Amino acid sequence: MDVTGHTSVGRPHGPDQEPPRAASIRDVAQAAGVSYQTVSRVINNHPNVKEETRQRVETAIEALGFRRNATAFALASGVTRSVTVLTSNTTLYGYAATLQGLEEAARAAGYALGVKVLTPEDDLERTISSAGAGGGGLMVIGFDRLGASALRAVPAPIPCAAIVEAPPHGRRPPRPAVWADDREAARVATSHLLELGHRTVHYVAIPTSVGTRRSEGPRAQGWRRALEAAGVTPPEPHGGKGWDAQAGYAEGRELAHDPNVTAVLCGNDDLALGLLRALHHAGRSVPGEVSVIGFDDAPHAAFLTPALSTVRMDFQGLGRDAFALLRGQLEKGYEVPAPTCVGADLVIRESSGAADR
Repeated sequence: MDVTGHTSVGRPHGPDQEPPRAASIRDVAQAAGVSYQTVSRVINNHPNVKEETRQRVETAIEALGFRRNATAFALASGVTRSVTVLTSNTTLYGYAATLQGLEEAARAAGYALGVKVLTPEDDLERTISSAGAGGGGLMVIGFDRLGASALRAVPAPIPCAAIVEAPPHGRRPPRPAVWADDREAARVATSHLLELGHRTVHYVAIPTSVGTRRSEGPRAQGWRRALEAAGVTPPEPHGGKGWDAQAGYAEGRELAHDPNVTAVLCGNDDLALGLLRALHHAGRSVPGEVSVIGFDDAPHAAFLTPALSTVRMDFQGLGRDAFALLRGQLEKGYEVPAPTCVGADLVIRESSGAADR
């Protein structure tokens, strides 16, 4: 089959001329002096190609500006090179950065990537059926309850992988998935604040992906574990209703008027941004009176006043690793690489300091 590319070869065309034909796989084969099957093996990284032949083909590809057409390749190979991402959000940093990692990995592998934004009003079964109707696979970003519900609703025959919150110990997500150790990261951040001399650490939570509104996600669990290990009774957590700065500001107004609050861990950097504003409006200095640590290390975190101490998460790495899991289901013989060690680093900036004793 002739697998055409997108880049034109030949003379520039004017309004009265036919557009020049795009370079095809057979053009590359003729220029390199090989069969078109050999060109196909080269562009698909098949190991049974001599190095000298591979170099000749790659030189011809570059000279002709050949680009593999994903649709034609799907027809020729039987592999539908498309992925649809199901997510409830594309604007919050963690979601957007994960999408970036997915897109980079998909583009490098020659896959088209589409995004379907879920809403609470959606009929999940119908949405998933529509998203999977074109073949290919589904990717689910399951950081929240809506995403987690979508992951559970994906029928078994549909190739699927996910990026999720760290699951409870001993439990696995319903489909192949990757996650970061949010639980340990929150424990480390909380322990750091205790080591600075704070008697306790308050927590402003993000919504959890599982259970009821009162259920605690892995970040809250890590915070609680650190306090209990230090012999400190955890105070009642705040938040859990929203992800954005407005939600952080609302919780911060309450915390700011409590003189016993000297250290706060926030479930993400947007909540911390709202909290910082509420503390400022209440006349409480950071970190002089209150230390604040966020979560995720969003791009704006280093440029706040004061610069935000936070936990750095590799969302792009999660996206790339999740795509590899899905690709292993879509392509026979594709060996899924070992996942990136997606840990979390505590980044100390200006918003956290020693307790004023």
